[in-house]
Amino acid sequence: MSDQTTIHEGYMEDSQGRLVPVNLVPELDQLKDTLVKELVSQAKTAQSALKEHKLNLLGELHAFQALAHEKYGAKLGGAKGNLSLTSYDGRVRVQVAIGESVAIDDEKLQAAKALIDECLKEWTSESGPELRALVHDAFRVDSEGRVSTRSILGLLRLEITDERWQRAMQAIRDGLRVDSSKSYVRFHQRTGPESKWEQISLEFAAL
Repeated sequence: MSDQTTIHEGYMEDSQGRLVPVNLVPELDQLKDTLVKELVSQAKTAQSALKEHKLNLLGELHAFQALAHEKYGAKLGGAKGNLSLTSYDGRVRVQVAIGESVAIDDEKLQAAKALIDECLKEWTSESGPELRALVHDAFRVDSEGRVSTRSILGLLRLEITDERWQRAMQAIRDGLRVDSSKSYVRFHQRTGPESKWEQISLEFAAL
């Protein structure tokens, strides 16, 4: 239902925002409309409950982490907020992982591209078509005008000693920043100490 459209009694809104008298809408379409909206409403309720459950889980885990640190001076988990807790019998565990999305500042990216273009222009035949294609693909923009950070970072692995290339790579490194960060909570179980860990999936499609 559109937020801007008022649905009068006896009418239904179609996919183009038009109000259609109910008696002109096929009965099967009316039943489908009711079913789909009810199922989506249930899904949104479940999503909201999962979000609240995740917040509660993170709250309890971080509270335990703080307790352990305060009482014993112990640091639990790994770097950047990662955390792994295993039950006393070693059969179940909870893990918190911090996923970060990395981006590169545009001005430093443009500076790097200018230096790289300068190198390629001077090297001409020495650079080879493969390197030119690699650089071209790395700086290719998508439909929203953004480059692939992964492709740009791939240039850092090239062993090129030219001073200008090295300055370009340093510009890329200096321009790296964490664009967003998200916490993931995962649950695992196993039948015994020698058994393989199996993830307890909370993903709807995997159930």
